Amino acid sequence: MIHSKSDRTFFIDASNQNLDTIPQEILELKELEEVHLENNQIEEIPKAIQHLKNVKVLYLNQNRLSELCPELGKLSRLEGLDLSDNPLQPASLQVVSSIRSLRQLRLYRTELAEVAIEICKLLHHLELLGLSGNHLSALPMEIVNQTKLREIYLKQNHFEVFPPELCVLYHLEIIDLDENKLTAIPEEIGNLTRLQKLYVAHNSLHALPEALCQCSKLSVLDLSYNRLHFIPHTLEGLLDMTELGLNGNPLEKVPRLVCRWTALHLLYVRATGLRALRRSFRRLGNLRFLDLSQNHLESFPPQVCSLRNLEILALDDNKIWQLPSDISSLSKLKILGLSGNQFFFFPEEIFSLESLEKLYIGQDQGAKLSYVPEDIGKLQNLKELYIENNHLESLPVTLGSMPNLEILDCRHNLLKQLPDAICQGQALRELLLEDNLLTELPEDLDGLVNLNVLTLMDNPMEDPPKEVYTKGKEAIFTYLKEKRNMKITATKVKSSNFLDNIFIVALERG
Repeated sequence: MIHSKSDRTFFIDASNQNLDTIPQEILELKELEEVHLENNQIEEIPKAIQHLKNVKVLYLNQNRLSELCPELGKLSRLEGLDLSDNPLQPASLQVVSSIRSLRQLRLYRTELAEVAIEICKLLHHLELLGLSGNHLSALPMEIVNQTKLREIYLKQNHFEVFPPELCVLYHLEIIDLDENKLTAIPEEIGNLTRLQKLYVAHNSLHALPEALCQCSKLSVLDLSYNRLHFIPHTLEGLLDMTELGLNGNPLEKVPRLVCRWTALHLLYVRATGLRALRRSFRRLGNLRFLDLSQNHLESFPPQVCSLRNLEILALDDNKIWQLPSDISSLSKLKILGLSGNQFFFFPEEIFSLESLEKLYIGQDQGAKLSYVPEDIGKLQNLKELYIENNHLESLPVTLGSMPNLEILDCRHNLLKQLPDAICQGQALRELLLEDNLLTELPEDLDGLVNLNVLTLMDNPMEDPPKEVYTKGKEAIFTYLKEKRNMKITATKVKSSNFLDNIFIVALERG
């Protein structure tokens, strides 16, 4: 893709082209400002790269570069450089320190064991530094020179100690230290008064610093999968919080202060040992996403019915056995997860959720449903229905009259046949039927023109036979068409023979 103005080219996209070198015609476009060469097979940067004197953004990630030529350092206007996913030799990164104009440097997954001191000393304009997916356990002291740094990404490294140098970079807005080995965060983090997003999921944190309350602009905090039993009450003043991740911590209760963060839009409390919600939980009226799955809830929390803006609700893998009628108040709900609970009958209260687009009620860990009511046809906006791992022997006819249904997952049930009405579901793209008791398919199933995926493994299929259905959807549809044509031909022959017989009888009587 080329974006140009008159005869001057400013932007070129040569990504995903299987290139093994940078084409000469690109190197001759001296007005270029943005060049995309990611996801190719480039092993070497030619010296002629220096001719791109106006380039500001250069993407070379996902190639095969092991060394960087000195001429790369002559790109004096370069502001954004991505060298991620290349087998770079650490010494070759010295060249990068010559590009003093750099504002964004991405070195994700480049096998780095340490950050070049020269980069920290000489690149004074960096605003974003991406180092995730490496082998770092510390940052050089010289990182304190990065006084303009706003974003640093250190996910999936080997940090056991929160880098103390970060606590003096007062312009930091985003820190990502997910998937490291941190056991503590220093109180000095309170110095970062501009901090907006802090990601420290999948570490070994036992506590949070009380000084975190001084980061008054904090709006996104992911603490998932640590060892936290509580959150300091001093943090209750972080009223700008919109996104909070607490998954996998042994909290047992939603921290009281969380119910005061009324600006929350997303709340993750999966696998935290919850048995109920606080009464004050109903204050979180701005929630759009709520994950309460993998807890010990024995009933649907009534407080949830007060969350009128909720769009996504996950209650999978609890012990819930019925739904309240008040669930109808969740008029904006689009996605509902109820898999792995204790429903003995299909919860018909769901049918009042007219905006629902995705429903998950597969019961791999819970009680098994034996039927789905015909009233499911009321969910006219439903796009995806997951009813796998139940004891269903049949499907409701109304599934064929759901105009938006695209995915129907009925795997691992006891289905003996499909309703002919399923052939009317023209929006269906995926029909998953493996591990049932089906012996045949509706003869007009090939009329589902949008169907891309049809799975039938582990059924005692007779029609079509195994040698056909194991070849996939196209073979199945061809078989159904040929069978129907043969049937039509046989009918015509039979009709013709019948007429001939009448004619013969008439002659004999004449």
